[in-house]
Formats: sequence, C-alpha cells, structure tokens
Amino acid sequence: MSALNTRVSLLALACAVSSYSAMAEDSSLTNPSISAVLDGYYQTGDRPLAERAEGFGLGETELALSANIDEMFYGKVTAVVESHDGETELNLEEAFIQTLAMPYGLSVRAGRFLSDIGYLNNQHLHTDAFTDRPAAYRAFLGGHYFDDGVRLNYVAPTDLYWTMGVEAFKGESLRAADEHGERDFDDVGVYTALTKIGGDIGIESSWQLGLSYLRNQNGQAYAEDEHEDEAADEGHAEHSHSASYTGENTYIADFVYKWAPNGNYKYQNLTVSGEYFRVTDIFGMEPGHILEADHEDVSTDDYHQGWYVSSVYQFSPSWSAGIRYGQIDTNEIHDDHLDPQKLKESEVSLAWHSSHFSTVRLQYTHQTGTNFDGFEDDNIFTLQYVMSLGAHGAHQF
Repeated sequence: MSALNTRVSLLALACAVSSYSAMAEDSSLTNPSISAVLDGYYQTGDRPLAERAEGFGLGETELALSANIDEMFYGKVTAVVESHDGETELNLEEAFIQTLAMPYGLSVRAGRFLSDIGYLNNQHLHTDAFTDRPAAYRAFLGGHYFDDGVRLNYVAPTDLYWTMGVEAFKGESLRAADEHGERDFDDVGVYTALTKIGGDIGIESSWQLGLSYLRNQNGQAYAEDEHEDEAADEGHAEHSHSASYTGENTYIADFVYKWAPNGNYKYQNLTVSGEYFRVTDIFGMEPGHILEADHEDVSTDDYHQGWYVSSVYQFSPSWSAGIRYGQIDTNEIHDDHLDPQKLKESEVSLAWHSSHFSTVRLQYTHQTGTNFDGFEDDNIFTLQYVMSLGAHGAHQF
C-alpha cells in the first residue's frame, strides 16, 4: 500500500471514529425512538362531526419514529391508521424537521406538523382525557389541525414562560366548499399568530393562558344553489380531518390550570382547562346582495362560535375522572341566508390506568342538538382502550 493510500485510509478511519463518538454522545442518533399507540372502542351511538361510529371500531392507530438528526436538527414521522365506513386509511400526520441550536430563543419547524394554535391542538389525540375532541375542535379544525407548512417560534428570556409564534400552511383541509370546482384557492391558504404565557403558583400549582389567530384565505363560503350543502358534505368526506364550518378569521382564547399536592403529579393531580372559538366572515355574497332574515329561524350573524370547559381529577395513581361541557353555535348556508344551529355536549369519563402506557376509559355523553345536521338528543356510552408500545415523548403541558 502506498504512503498516500495509507494516509487516506487513516483519515477515513479517524473520520469514522469521530462520527461514531458524536453519535454515541446522543443515543437517539443511533437508536431512534419508535412507538405505536393502539386505540379501540365500543360506542352505543353516533356523535355529530366525530370520527367514531356506533358499534365496535378502531380509533387512530399511531406509528411514530423520532430522533435527533445531528446536533442541529430533530426529526419526527407519525403515521396514523384509521378505519372509516369499512375502509382502512393510512394518513401521514407528521413528517417534520426542527432546529435545535438557533440563537436568541428562536426555533424553526418545517414539513407536516400539528399547528400550535389553542391548547389541545398540538397534542396527539391519544393523550386526551376524553374519547373525542370537544365539538368546537371537530367543527372548526376537523378534530385537530395538522398541515404542510413552516413555523417560527420564539421563547422570551423572562421569568414567566412566554412564547410567540407564526405559522404558514397549505390550508387544504380548512378550505370552504367549492361545489363546481371553479374557485381559485391560494396555495398558501392559512396563516397563524399565537402567544402563550404561564408560570407557577408556589410549588403545587401552575397556569397558562393563550391567544391565537388563524387567517384562512380560502375559508369564506358562497351561496350558489340549494344543493350546496350536499356538495359541502361530499367535499369534506374526501378529507377525514377537514373542518365542517369555516370562515376567514378564527380567534381562540385558551387557559389551563394544574394542581398537584407538593408538586408531585404521580399520585394525585387536577387539571382545569377551557377554550373559546369565534369564526368570523363565513359567508360571501356578490355585490348588491344582503343576508335575508324573513323569518325567526334565519340568522344574519356572519360567524360561528364554540367553547368548552373541562376538569380532570386523578385521585389515585390508577384512577382518574373527568367532566366536560361544551357547545357550538353555527350557521348553515342555504341559498342567500343562514340557518342557525346549536349543539350542546355534557360528558363524564372514568379511566383506569394500569401504568403510564395503558388506559381503559368509560365515558357517558349527553348531546342536545337544535336543528344540528339532523342529529337528535341522545345518550351515548363509549368504552375505550388506549395502549402505548415503545418509547414515547413527554406530553405537552
């Protein structure tokens, strides 16, 4: 072997050893976190805008892979297997990279990911304390809003936790109905801005407040003819997580309060949270037209709104109980007027946790609908299991 080849071989060996040492310092570079979440249920009825149907079924089966790519980037892929109407669908819910070492409290995330608006949206469904998201989420965000885009986030160097962020997304799942396929939708359809601030109260309590704004360039619907509602339903059926009620502007206010004796959440803890949604500029008219209100069942309010409040108490390491109340007030478009709808949901859940990785939940839901998508008042019971396999990241606050 020539001296030149020897030097090249030694250099390659040195580089290999150096790379291996760097990977050894961070085990996730060679051993990525791999996890799966199993979700199954039995339900005694159908709920408006919900993914779960009456009878036996599977919720979201989640498969996730995540790791630090190097000292500068982190990456994650999450695939979700769902069953709808006897068919199995595979959806890519997350596929993103995120910076790890940007200065001044800045970070960038790019790819497909959960938007950070509101309180619940950036959390995966299997972490919820109830079998379904509140009606406001199901109506205005399709359950939980994930999309292709980019996020810039900033964490301020303050005593209180204070973060701010802006996002830009494709926005396809939040588009208004397009009956004839003639609308010219913007390619970048959704922009968001958000801020969250929080802190501790002694050693036992903590809190967080949030404000979010979502601008939907493609969210305003237009009255065209009497078949528009049917077309809207068909359009939304193409995307299992599409919003059913859209508008140009969505405002969200959220809060959460958590308590645990002596700050130890393992044995006992309480979480109280709530959110309010207001979706405005939902209805577009041609110049010279106005909203008609020729009888008492017709609305001229060009907005939707919804809210919920919930409380979950873990009274032992293995048992927790939760209560939640929420309602949405929406307007359905018919010709050149709006018909008001209302849905109220009262829910109670009891969950048994054999460990941090397994939950069996029984939930009772009383739903009251006033002219809401043909649903009548009903009492629904749901028995659900959620089981996690493999390593899984820490849950959001």
